[in-house]
Amino acid sequence: MRAPVRWVLWDVKDTLLKVRSSVGEQYCDEAKRMGLSLSPVEVDAAFRQAYRHHSSTFPNYGIAQGLDGQSWWKAVVKATFSQCKVCDPALLNTMALNLYQNFSNAENWEVFPDTKAALESCSSLGLHLGVVSNFDNRLEAILRGCGLLFHFSFLVTSEGAGVEKPNAAIFDQALLKCGVPAASVAHVGDHYVNDYLTSRSVGIHGFLLDRKSHFDRHDIPKEHRLSSLDELPARLKRHIDEC
Repeated sequence: MRAPVRWVLWDVKDTLLKVRSSVGEQYCDEAKRMGLSLSPVEVDAAFRQAYRHHSSTFPNYGIAQGLDGQSWWKAVVKATFSQCKVCDPALLNTMALNLYQNFSNAENWEVFPDTKAALESCSSLGLHLGVVSNFDNRLEAILRGCGLLFHFSFLVTSEGAGVEKPNAAIFDQALLKCGVPAASVAHVGDHYVNDYLTSRSVGIHGFLLDRKSHFDRHDIPKEHRLSSLDELPARLKRHIDEC
C-alpha cells in the first residue's frame, strides 16, 4: 500500500506570487525618486545581464564566498545602474539599499488568484504545508505582508539552507522538518528541473505548475501537470483516498 501524502511543499516565486511590475519599471521608479530619468527597457536588459553574471559568479547569493542576500542583491542593483551610466557611488548605494528594502514589501508582489484557495483547501484536507524556495531571507516578511505566512509550518530558503535547487540537499533539509518519508510528501513548483525533477529525484511526489503551457514534454505524465493550483486539492484528495 502506498504511503498517504501528509505534507505539501511549495515553491514561491511564480508559483504562489510574482513580481507586480517589471524589474525595469520598479528600478526606474526608484531612479526617478533620485532625480534620474532612465528607460525601463534599458534597465531591464541591464538587470538581466547583471543577474546572470552574479548568479554564475556568486551562486546562491554568494553564501560560499562570504556574502549574504542583501550584499548580493545590492551588488546586482549597482551593476544594473552602472550599465545605465549611473556612476555616483553614494547614489548607487542608496538606490541599492532602497530597492532591497522595497522588495521586502507586499506592494511589490502580486499573489496569484488561485493561491489562497489552494492553500486553504490543502489545509482542510488535513495536510501540513511548508516552503522550499530559492529565495533570500526576506521571504518570511514577504509572505507575511502578502497574508500567506500563517499557512506554512516552516520555510526553507536557499540562503538559509546554504544550498539551492536543483541541489537535492535542500529537499533533504525540508524532509527533516516534515518528519515523514519522502513518499508522504508532495511538492508544487513552476520549474521543470528545480521543482519537478529535483523533488522527484528524492522520492517526493512532484507536481509541475504550467499555467501558460510552456512545457511541451512527453516525460511529464498528465497527472503530474497542473495548469492551475485549483487542480491540486482534488489530485491530492484522490491520492489520500486511494491510500
